Formats: sequence, structure tokens, C-alpha cells
Amino acid sequence: MEEKPTYLDQVLKNRYLTHLLFWLGFLITTTVWASVSTGIYRINIFNNLAMLLPQMGFAYLLSYSLVPRWLLNKKYIIFSLLVFSGLYVFSILARLAVIYLAEPFFRSDFDQESLLEILQEPLYLIWVYFPSVGLISFIFLSLKMIKSRFEERHLLEVLEKEKLTNELKFLKAQIHPHFLFNTLNNLYALTLEKSDLAPIVVVKLSELLDYILYQCNEPSIEIHKEINLLQDYIALERLRYGNNLKLVFNHDVDNENEKIAPLLLLSFVENAFKHGASKDPIAPTINIDLKLKNGQLKFSVHNTTLSQEARSNIAPARKGIGSNNIQRQLDLNYPKNHSLIIEELESSYTIHLSINLDNNDN
Repeated sequence: MEEKPTYLDQVLKNRYLTHLLFWLGFLITTTVWASVSTGIYRINIFNNLAMLLPQMGFAYLLSYSLVPRWLLNKKYIIFSLLVFSGLYVFSILARLAVIYLAEPFFRSDFDQESLLEILQEPLYLIWVYFPSVGLISFIFLSLKMIKSRFEERHLLEVLEKEKLTNELKFLKAQIHPHFLFNTLNNLYALTLEKSDLAPIVVVKLSELLDYILYQCNEPSIEIHKEINLLQDYIALERLRYGNNLKLVFNHDVDNENEKIAPLLLLSFVENAFKHGASKDPIAPTINIDLKLKNGQLKFSVHNTTLSQEARSNIAPARKGIGSNNIQRQLDLNYPKNHSLIIEELESSYTIHLSINLDNNDN
């Protein structure tokens, strides 16, 4: 489920509001700080208001023109000269703003300096106005770069998440034709035998496909639904194998509403029939054990197979897509929260799957 954006997120996405809050916060902070130090609130507020426009002017010039055009293109000498020149020009403007806009509100008898007189005191501008104009501009630039960095990282995370989501949808979509292909093979075998079970298989297959196609579209489902799916699939396979199949399905679940990625367990059971029971026509055996306790899922599937010598006399079957699909789904759904162990012996094949369902961030 998509998270609802917080109030802070909405504010940060509004560029104009963010800039307004920054400069308002800067004005209030510097005024309060200077007033606490000097005790003269009225003078400080007028001086800070008068200097605000020159400070903003150089901050935007630095952040949106000088840095992207010169610094990021590694033209360091030109960038340094332009920064110094910009600081000097906006310091002059700040001094003029203080003299002609601020000081008339709290001084009556004084001679206002002319532009020429201001230009004749460069050291005063550098020592007094350079820090006031430059410091906030570099703070503004730093915050802008940090914000841009976070936005880039967030965009990459969103794109990566979308990529993984699309890949997961593709893998789940593969299961449908894979499952259908295997079941149709079973149905085909029954029709060749002209078995009365074929119509029953069609009905059960229809029910299973209805569940798989229309009820498994969520990222996760309740564990009891997955168990019901396994039971229906096993019932479908029992129709094919009859009494020749020895199958035990044990399940012990302490929370039937625990969520799990759909169709994962079905894939393991399906492979047990396809690569186990179907290759052992004499005495096929499948043991399935599912336990869920305190969010810890333990699932194992054991099936008999023909011996290696017997398998060598049979033409190799086409390699399916199931195993790679299952492993990739586990990696996407439960990164670092699952363990899959496969034991392949002379005449048996066993998988042991563990998933920590309560500690999954996906």
C-alpha cells in the first residue's frame, strides 16, 4: 500500500514555500541572535530587512548560475573570480540598502555615504559585509545540494522499487502458464486413457485458475489461502495418480491470517509432482510439512525420484522455469529473511525453506 505523504513532505515538495520559510527563518534567527547580543531589536530588524534582498540575490546567483555553469564544469579560476566579484557587488548593494533604507528609520542627523565613498573603502566592505552576504549564501547552497542529493537518491530508490515490482509481477505471470502447462499435461494423460476423471480435473483446474488469476493479485495473502490452494492442487494430482501415490501433507499454523507472498509454496509442490512423482511411476512418495509459529515459517517438501542409473535410460526432459523463478521471487519478496536448502540424493529430492515473515521490509 502506498504511504500517504506527510505534511513535511508536502511542504518540501512546494519549492516556493520552502524558499519562503528558509528566508523567513533566517531573518528571524539573525534578528533574535543580534538583539540578544546587543539588546537593540529595532535597529537589527531594519538592518536585516534592508540586507535581505542583496543576500538573496547573491545566494541565487551562486546556487543557480555560478556553481552549475562554472564550478561543476571544473572552471575553478573563473568560478573563484566570479564569486569574489559577485560578493563585492552585492556587498556594495547591501551597504547602500542599509544606508538609504534602514538607517533613516533610527538615525536623523547623519551624512549618507555616496556610492563613490563606499567604493573607496573596499576593506570595510570585505571585513563587514562579505561575511553577512557570503555566509548565508553558502549555507543556502549547501542545503540546496543536500536536498538535491536526497531527491536523486529518492528517485533512484523509487525507480529501483518499480523495477523490482515489475520483475516480481513478471515472475508471478510466468507461474500461470507454467502451472497451466503442467496441469494440461496431466489432463492430456487422462484423456489418452479415456479416464472418467478428466471432466473432474477440468472442473478443479477451472477453480484453481480462478484463484490464481483473480485472487492472487495482491503482494501477499493470508497463509490459510495458500494452504487451501495446496490442498486443492494436491487433490487434483491425486485424481491422476490414484492409489499409487503416497502423499502426506502436514500443516501446523498458529496464525492463519499471517501474510505470505502468493504461489511460492505451490511452486515447490508442483515441482515435486513434475520432477518426482511423474518420474517414479512405481511408488511415488511426497511428504510435505508446513509449520508457522511466531512469524517463522518452516516448509519442507520431500519427493522420491528414480535412481541416477534409471534416469540415465530416460530421455532428458526439457528444463523448466520453476526453480529459477522461485529463487528470484524469494530474493525479491524476502531479501535476507529467507533460507532455502536443497538436498538432492540418489533417489530423493528435498527442499527446506525458512522465512521470517514478521521481519520482512518488503
